[in-house]
Amino acid sequence: MTRRPPKLSVIVPCFNIEAYVPETVTSLRNNARDDFEFIFVEDRSTKDDTYEALLALTGPLEHSRVIRHETNGGLATARNTGIDVAEGRWLTFLDGDDWLAPGHLTQLVEAAERLDVDFVRTDHVQVTGLERRIHRAPEGRRNTLLDPRSSILPVDETTMVDYPYAWAGVYHRRLLDRGMLRFHDGLRTAEDRPWIWELHRRAESYAVASLHGVFYRRGVTTSLTQIGDVRQLDFFRSFDLVLDELASDPEEDRLRKKALRNYCVVIAHQLLARDRFERSVHARLREMAAEALGRMTERELGEALVGMGEERVRTLRRIRGGMKGVAA
Repeated sequence: MTRRPPKLSVIVPCFNIEAYVPETVTSLRNNARDDFEFIFVEDRSTKDDTYEALLALTGPLEHSRVIRHETNGGLATARNTGIDVAEGRWLTFLDGDDWLAPGHLTQLVEAAERLDVDFVRTDHVQVTGLERRIHRAPEGRRNTLLDPRSSILPVDETTMVDYPYAWAGVYHRRLLDRGMLRFHDGLRTAEDRPWIWELHRRAESYAVASLHGVFYRRGVTTSLTQIGDVRQLDFFRSFDLVLDELASDPEEDRLRKKALRNYCVVIAHQLLARDRFERSVHARLREMAAEALGRMTERELGEALVGMGEERVRTLRRIRGGMKGVAA
């Protein structure tokens, strides 16, 4: 008897996370249903036996498979590999070092079907060592149909485009059919920035559900948020993609202000995290920051910096001014 297409596909990119595979896989077994499928994409780990651990531990997980990349492609490409083979009506993501509460996926699908929207976003639980803290999605309207564009602005407040985590939600296959959901291949960090902007600009409907079943592990030493190498600089490409794609948007003038502010916030954050970077990478960071800030008009930069805090404003203006001095 031919199995009907699954209701949900869960895409799990994995890279150098052997130590976390048992907890991640166990949490998925506690969420398994006959109409769910689980797709693990092993992105050619370099420091441990992630692939072997996945093969050993996913055997009892029904409707699961492990796909291994020939070469490391990064998180965006790994997610795309999973998307390409997923058959579910709904798609969701889980990073290989995170885990889910029992029954979370059923609650997620039930909310999506009840609300009948293009996608649903959720809260999540941040885990730092033994500490756990609920991190709420920055949208107060809950369990009701919303226009995704209504959650992009205002410029100077945290909104849903500042909450880009792909794994904090579920997404209907029709978005993929309309040319959304795929990530920009090759992005090794901030891959979810252009992705979330596209969803909120182009999708027709969404909702936020107060679910707290995703556990996001912070401070993992292999995570790119903890590594100060050249891969971190991909955030420049990510935000440039956002700005490029806004150029054809009918509300470009309004939305560009928000994107530029986001860009400046992330640039300042990275510049002020100097101790995390290799010296050569930090030098390149400063160069790329100066170039990015230099492409903004003085008015755009001034608007982006309003209320950002003295240290960040001073840092960004010093970097931009230094570039002008070199150019002169």
